[in-house]
Amino acid sequence: VYVGKKAGCHTMKQHEISLLLAEKGKEEKIVVRLKGGDPFVFGRGGEEVQALQSHNIPYEVIPGISSAIAVPEIAGIPVTHRNLSRSVHIITGHTAQDTLPKNIRKYARLDGTLVFLMGLRKLPEIVKGLTENGKNENTPVAIVSNGAYAKESTVRGTLKNICSLAEQSKVEPPAIIVVGEAVGLDFS
Repeated sequence: VYVGKKAGCHTMKQHEISLLLAEKGKEEKIVVRLKGGDPFVFGRGGEEVQALQSHNIPYEVIPGISSAIAVPEIAGIPVTHRNLSRSVHIITGHTAQDTLPKNIRKYARLDGTLVFLMGLRKLPEIVKGLTENGKNENTPVAIVSNGAYAKESTVRGTLKNICSLAEQSKVEPPAIIVVGEAVGLDFS
């Protein structure tokens, strides 16, 4: 049963997916919910597990590698590097209320790599929030679109020019935005 989601195009609402899982689980069959990336990193895996728990349906979670780590790596971008970035921060690109995370000021001051998931529509606001709060406009940025798919593409630039480069390249979701000095490395 396809219940996939793409930006702005959901085949089912989350509560419907959770209900469907519970219904199928009650049929005492083996049910697999295959999700891209790690279902517990800004995914709805937790909500789905809660639905199963509320119906006393046994389950097993088999974790995936978070797209926040895997997609940059496939594109040749290390999210950490001993000499450039000793931390990685995974940040949602927008909240349930469709706003930027309220800690954008704090993120701008971090030295590590910032990985924004689900943030392409908010790219100009993310860039503005980071630069207005102290992140150098020459900080390397990459946007990896359709990571791990045949049509994967990577656009590299800096906070100063990434918005225009993304527009010129017609970057589409799903996409991951990676910000930080380690992004200047290219191991592709």
